[in-house]
Amino acid sequence: MLQPAESESEKVPNQSRFQNLPKWILFSAAALLVALICSVTIPYYRLSKRVDRQLAAGAFQHTFTYFSAPEIVTVGDPVTDVEIGTLKRSGATQVSNGVISSITDPGNHHRVLQTELPPQPIINMSDAGRVKRLLVKYPDIPPVLVHAVVSVEDKRFFEHSGLDFLRIAKASYVDLREHRKEQGASTISMQLARNLWLDHDKNWKRKVTEALITLHLEHKLTKQQIFEYYCNLVYLGSEGTFSINGFGEASRVYFNKDMQKLNLTEAATLAGLIQRPSHLNPFHHPDRALERRNVVLSLMYENKYLTKAQYSEAVAAPLGLHPGTSEVSEAAYFLDIAGNEAAKDLDEHPSGSASVYTTLDPRLQKAAEQAIADGMRLVDATLARRKNGHAGNRPQVALIALDPHTGEVKALCGGRDYAASQLNRVLSKRPPGSVFKPFVYAAAVNTAVVGGNQVLTEASTVDDSPTTFQFENQTYSPNNFKGDFRGTVTLRQALAHSLNVATVKVGEMVGFSNVASLARQAGLNDEIKGTPAIALGAYQATPLELARAYTVFANDGVRVQPTFIDAINDANAAELYHHSPETKRVLDSRVAFLMVDMLQEVMRSGTAAGVRSRGFRLPAAGKTGTSHDGWFAGFTSQLLCLVWVGFDDYRELGLEGARSALPIWTEFMMRAARYKQYGNARPFVPPSGVVNVGVDIESGQACPGGPMSYFIAGTEPTLQCPPQEIEVDFSPDGGAVQRSIPVQPVVDRPQGQN
Repeated sequence: MLQPAESESEKVPNQSRFQNLPKWILFSAAALLVALICSVTIPYYRLSKRVDRQLAAGAFQHTFTYFSAPEIVTVGDPVTDVEIGTLKRSGATQVSNGVISSITDPGNHHRVLQTELPPQPIINMSDAGRVKRLLVKYPDIPPVLVHAVVSVEDKRFFEHSGLDFLRIAKASYVDLREHRKEQGASTISMQLARNLWLDHDKNWKRKVTEALITLHLEHKLTKQQIFEYYCNLVYLGSEGTFSINGFGEASRVYFNKDMQKLNLTEAATLAGLIQRPSHLNPFHHPDRALERRNVVLSLMYENKYLTKAQYSEAVAAPLGLHPGTSEVSEAAYFLDIAGNEAAKDLDEHPSGSASVYTTLDPRLQKAAEQAIADGMRLVDATLARRKNGHAGNRPQVALIALDPHTGEVKALCGGRDYAASQLNRVLSKRPPGSVFKPFVYAAAVNTAVVGGNQVLTEASTVDDSPTTFQFENQTYSPNNFKGDFRGTVTLRQALAHSLNVATVKVGEMVGFSNVASLARQAGLNDEIKGTPAIALGAYQATPLELARAYTVFANDGVRVQPTFIDAINDANAAELYHHSPETKRVLDSRVAFLMVDMLQEVMRSGTAAGVRSRGFRLPAAGKTGTSHDGWFAGFTSQLLCLVWVGFDDYRELGLEGARSALPIWTEFMMRAARYKQYGNARPFVPPSGVVNVGVDIESGQACPGGPMSYFIAGTEPTLQCPPQEIEVDFSPDGGAVQRSIPVQPVVDRPQGQN
C-alpha cells in the first residue's frame, strides 16, 4: 500500500536542520584542525630554525678546548705512563725503563736527540660550567661501546624514527600497573634533544617540545651523527669540581686509556653509568657499579651482541679500574686564570667555540704538585710537633713557575686542594718579607748607572748594629733574625744573610722612595710606599706580582709580563689571538747581572744554602723570605719559580722560608731538571762593562787572592787590603760564614832561638 507523500511544508524544516548542522560541525572541525596544525607547525618551524642554527655553528658552541704547550722531549728524559701513550701515538720515539731511549725524525727517519710533541688537549670548558670533555668522532667509537649503549639505553635506536612507540606503550603500561613512574621511554635521540636544548623540568610542554626537536634531529642528521653527539654530551660523573661529559673523557678518567681501546667489560661499565653517574660511581661505589655493569652485559647478551661464553667470562671479571693521572688536577688554578685571560683576549671577537693553546707544561705541573705534596707534609709534621700546634685549617701553599724570558707560565698551583678551596693564593696579597730585599740592593747597585749621593757596590759596607730610625716623626727599630748582629758587613754579605738592620740602612742610603719606584717599575703594585718598612717587605704583594718582578733579575734587566695563553684559534682553525711578550727594561743589564751574582751568593753561603745541601747543583740564584709566611723565589737560566707557604687567616706560620718554601722550590726544580729542556741550565755570563775583582769580604777593599766579586767597570774598589787568609765556618743548615784573617808576617830567627 502506497504511503502518502510528504508535503513541501513538512520537508523544508527537516532539510534546513540537516543542512545547517553539518556546516557548523564542519566549520568547527576545520577550525580545530587548523589550530592543531598551527600549534604544531609553528613551534616546529621555530624550533627547527633554532636547532639548525646551533648545528650549523656546532652543537658544542661557546665551548673552549684548552691545550697544553708543545713538549720538547729529549733522549734520556723520563716519561710517565700517560706520556708513554702520547709518545707512542707520535710514532717517533722509543721508551725503555721509563726514559726515552731514541727519537726518530718522522720526515727523514733519521735519529735525532730531541723532538717537539704537539699540544695535547687538557680540558673542554663551556658556558654551562666546568666540563671536562674529549670530543670523539663516530668512526672512533668502538663497536663494543655502541652495542653496550644501545642495549641499555635504546635497543631499537638504529630502527625507529626517534620516538619508540612500542617502548612508550610498554613503559606506560608498567607505570600504570605499579602506580608510579617505573620505566623511562626516552630514546637516545630524545635524550640528546633534552640535553642540548631543554631543561629537565617534567611537564607536558617540555615533553612536546622534546618530541618535536627529536623528529627534526632524525630528519636533519644521520643515526651515526646523533649517536656521536650523544657520546660527546652524556654526563658520566665528576672529578673534583669538573663534570665528566662524554665517553672520550670518561675512558681516561676511569680506565686511563683512549676510548678506542676499551674492552667489553670497560664499555659495559661506562654504559651503565648513564643511568645514575654519581650513585654508580665505580671509585666510590664499586659494588653498585659492578652490579649495573652486569645488567648491561645481560642486555647485550639478550640482544645477541655476546655469545654465552663471552657473557659468562665478562660477568666474572673485576671492574678493572685504572684511575687516570689527570693533567687537570690542581692545574684548575692555572685554568681559572687562563680562562679569564682568554675571555679578555677574545673580547673583540664574535662568540663561538675556540681552541685555546696555553703555556702549561703538564710535566712541570705534575712536578709542582708532587713537590707541594712532599713539602707540605714536612711543614705539617713540623707544626704538629710544636706544643701548642695550630688548630683549624692547614697551612696553604702557592707555586708559580715560568720562563723568565718569554713570561710563559709553565706550572701553577694556587693551593693544596682545588676541590676543597678555589681561592687562588697566587693572586692573594701577602707581605713578602725578605724576598723583597733584592729590590733594595738593586736600587743601591743601580746608583752606579743613575748616580746619586754616593755610588754603592756589592763591596760597599754598612754597619749591622742595633739602630733606631727616624722617619716622618716616627721611630722604627728593626731587629735581626734571632738578634744576630754582625757589625760592619758588605752589601753582598748583608743580602746573603738577610740582615734586617743593614738592609734598612742600605734603603736609607739610596732613598726609600727610589726603592719604591724601582719596585713599581718591576711590576709590584702601587700600594708600596717609600718608608723604612719597605726595606723589609712589609707592603703586600701577590706571588704573581713577585714572580713578574723577579724576571727583571733573570732576564737581563727586562721585565716580562707573565702569560697563560700562547694562541687562540676559532672552530675553523683561523687564528683569533697570538701572544707577543710584553716587556719593559727596568735595569741596566750590568746591574741585573750584579744582582744575579749577589743572589747566587745567597745560595752559596747565605740563607738559601739549603738548596745546595739538598742536592740541587745547577747554576741558580734566589732569595728566602719570612714574614707571617714563608717565601722562596729563585731561578736558573731556563726557569723561574716562586713558592709561598702560610695560613689563609694570617696566623704566623712560625717557619722561616728556608724551612717551608725552600724545600718545595728545591724539590720542584730538581724534578724539572730531569728534563733536558729545563736541566740544560747555563751559567750566568757577565755582560760587557763588568769586571771581576778579588775583595776583602769584611772591608770591601781590593784584595788580590780574595773572593772574586763583580763590579760595573769604574766602580771597583781601588784601596788594597793587607794580605788575608779566608776562614770558613759551616752552619748546620748548609750555609757558610767567611772571615778574613790577616796573614801574620813570618820572622826569620837564628837557629836555636825560641
